[in-house]
Amino acid sequence: PSAPASAANASSTTAVGVKCAAGTGLLLSNSGPMSFDDYKAVLYRNQSGGWVAEVPAIPGCHALMPAREEALIELAAIFQLISEEYEERNQPLPSDTTEIVHA
Repeated sequence: PSAPASAANASSTTAVGVKCAAGTGLLLSNSGPMSFDDYKAVLYRNQSGGWVAEVPAIPGCHALMPAREEALIELAAIFQLISEEYEERNQPLPSDTTEIVHA
């Protein structure tokens, strides 16, 4: 399990968009199967020296870990748990409307 993190606690406001491979969490939505690969993840350093990984399109889908690779692995696990909850409620996962821009 990971501790919640917020952008307000981040030491840098520059976010890097990454595409992650997990191969899990397939659900049906209006636009077809949704999986972890269908979402953009944002990865940034936290003030405490850890890494935050999050899927902005899905509320609560974030992870805080000491290393960036650990944060991405934990994020995939969190995504799987959330997708199972949506499936149990017969609801589709939200669409990814995230845009990555360079400020």
